[in-house]
Amino acid sequence: MSTTALYNKLDRVETGVSAALVRDSAALAEPVVKALRASHPRWVPGYQIKVLDGNHLSATAHRLKELRGTWAAPLPGQALVVLDQQRMLITDVFLSEDGHAQERSLIAQVLHHVEEDQLWIEDRNFCTLGLMFGMARRGAAFAVRQHGQLQGESLGRATRKGTTRRGPVYEQAMLVRDPASGETMQVRRITIELTEPTRDGDTALHILSNVPIPRASAAQLARLYGKRWSIETAFFEITTTLSCEINTLGYPKAALFTFCLALLAYNAVSLIKAALRSAHGRQKVNDEVSSYYLSLEIGRTYDGMMIAIPTPHWALFRDLSAQEFANALRELAASVNLSRYQKHPRGPKKKPPERTAYQNGKHVSTAKLIAHRWAY
Repeated sequence: MSTTALYNKLDRVETGVSAALVRDSAALAEPVVKALRASHPRWVPGYQIKVLDGNHLSATAHRLKELRGTWAAPLPGQALVVLDQQRMLITDVFLSEDGHAQERSLIAQVLHHVEEDQLWIEDRNFCTLGLMFGMARRGAAFAVRQHGQLQGESLGRATRKGTTRRGPVYEQAMLVRDPASGETMQVRRITIELTEPTRDGDTALHILSNVPIPRASAAQLARLYGKRWSIETAFFEITTTLSCEINTLGYPKAALFTFCLALLAYNAVSLIKAALRSAHGRQKVNDEVSSYYLSLEIGRTYDGMMIAIPTPHWALFRDLSAQEFANALRELAASVNLSRYQKHPRGPKKKPPERTAYQNGKHVSTAKLIAHRWAY
């Protein structure tokens, strides 16, 4: 197959097919993770935690004819990704070929996958009355940062309910109304008075939730929202370790397809981590094992493995049950030397220095700056 034929083929892969690859990989991996007994403890007992976030694919090169006449960054699409907290699997992805489309334009698709006894954690881009009421009607719960444009009727005074590392926590009841149906719903408005402002200068975070008070305190929900970083970490691994964004693929369908292949690879690495947790212990693997070195090992040894062990010998895994496959993974994981995949945690972040504006244009000589440093 020629390179041109390959590109043309990728350009015709429908987004529904790309999304189905991700969902099928999670559906195959989930029973194996359960059989390994390697699921993470639930952040809130009784709820299946789902973390929802959006990801705009990075700008591509200007290789397409339509892009060669512009300096603007060409965006090939965007995706909404759903992370299952217990299994650390990407269970759903919702795709749009329009890189300028708002994340909210995909909310209707998300609602079709909301189920009872799920708790969805979302940032303020998803703080809409339609999504909140839609989840509540389906028996699901939400914890979402309040968007500035979403207003409600405050009920009573805010009272202090504890503290977190980021600051004291207050709670107040709020009544919100769905303008489409006239339906009302009372939610909990949880406020974190931040000891340090955010990058945007916000001094407080407001979180709206319909989780009943007996099931989670205000401080618990405040800490729960802070754990949204787990999906940001997943995006970081997918982008840097699994190379999900290939900037030469300008066609939206092709770019979204490769992004979904990286999500599938992320689920495969998550399954490997589950096997390691089963054999070596959850805390040890979470604290010490690097996804980067795991992925690097797979990439370096794959070609050699396929030569040393021909394809027909791998077919036996296809007929194994989830429990049999889990047993095989656990046996293999028990012989892994974890020191080969050791994390190297970074130290505390330092405040970036102030930058000097130069009068002579946008460029500076590195050699001159270094020479100036050694002059003192």
